[in-house]
Amino acid sequence: MALMVAGISYRTAPIDVRERLVVGRKDVAPLLTAFCERSGAREAVLLSTCNRTELYAVEGASDAASVVWELLSERLGTDVTSYGYVRRDREAAAHLYRVAAGMDSMILGEAQIHGQVRDAWEVSRSASRAVLNRLFQSALSVASRVRTETSIARGAASVSSAAVQLAKKIFGSLQGRRAMVLGAGEMAELALECLMSEGVHAAIVANRTYEHAAEMAARHGAVAVHYDECWARLHEVDVLLCSTAAPHAVVGVSHVGPSLDARGDRPLCILDIALPRDVDRAVGELGNVFLYDLDDLRAVVTANLERRKEELPSAEQVIGEEVEIFWTWLAGLAAVPVLTTFRARMDRVREQELAHVMRKMEHLSPHDREAVEHFSRALMNKFLHEPSVRLRAAASNGRGLAVVDALRYLFALGDERAPADDAAGPPADEER
Repeated sequence: MALMVAGISYRTAPIDVRERLVVGRKDVAPLLTAFCERSGAREAVLLSTCNRTELYAVEGASDAASVVWELLSERLGTDVTSYGYVRRDREAAAHLYRVAAGMDSMILGEAQIHGQVRDAWEVSRSASRAVLNRLFQSALSVASRVRTETSIARGAASVSSAAVQLAKKIFGSLQGRRAMVLGAGEMAELALECLMSEGVHAAIVANRTYEHAAEMAARHGAVAVHYDECWARLHEVDVLLCSTAAPHAVVGVSHVGPSLDARGDRPLCILDIALPRDVDRAVGELGNVFLYDLDDLRAVVTANLERRKEELPSAEQVIGEEVEIFWTWLAGLAAVPVLTTFRARMDRVREQELAHVMRKMEHLSPHDREAVEHFSRALMNKFLHEPSVRLRAAASNGRGLAVVDALRYLFALGDERAPADDAAGPPADEER
């Protein structure tokens, strides 16, 4: 019962690769069906966000990772293996727990990934069974425990999230507010995610390349506008976040000033996270305009990120504890059917040997035959008692899967020929 995760993330693949490998909800079921058919996997769950595309599986007889690379390469149009990674068994479980807790996120401790993991599990339910259902259920529980027992999710940990936190200081809450994002790059998208997660009711995305703005807006339920048209809508928003790649300032007094009269006494928060800066410094001198740039934000980021990093050992301790709990359960799950098969195999051997002996001892009375039958059962039970007890004990102390594998190997429990072999036992040259 091999557990595996294979995929790509922001740590291993650039954004142009990641965005082409994002799998929409309607495509999840067909992809999982194709994966299970090609790989023989018993279970599968797909987790796909803008920062990662990962496929979790309980493998069958063959290596499922190679099929993951086939499917993703077909989607990308080129070989994806150089961007990929594979985790197995305990490491696969620990990886999911870290992901769900925000410990493997671009923003350390981000909250959004918890919901994304939950949604991925729900969308993949047609292909998940007992093992992955238990794994994902426990991952969500572990993430909640990490957030409750540590401070890893407190405070802003990136420029984008710090910018949003500063905006909250002005408005108290961003719930129901409106925002405009200039730019459609990775930082702009991350900032838009942060804004939406804080309850921004409506967002506008503007970029010099309208198609890029439209793509980003579509991913987050925002509205795209052409760059030249965005200034006429500036009076509608409470927050303007700027993150373009322009080599000079693109937002000046002439862009912001005309919108102020239409705003009344509503403040405008401008968050400039671009370098070079997008906003002319003179804009910050306008009445009721609050302008923050990278120098204002980095101090917030650094302080909070260091505090979050201090919590990583405590979070890793939680992960380690929970992985062992899951693995003990999984080992026990694997031990029960193997133990049943083992005892059934040994009982068939006993019956075969007993029948062989009885054919040579036809003179025995029915009473004596019953006594020999009873003796054979008692002897077999004596022989199997200690191995059975030890296998159950191994399942409870984390060594269950290794012992199960050894039992399968020693008694050829995975060999379909074995039940049909005669009582003399397996051929001398039988190896696995």
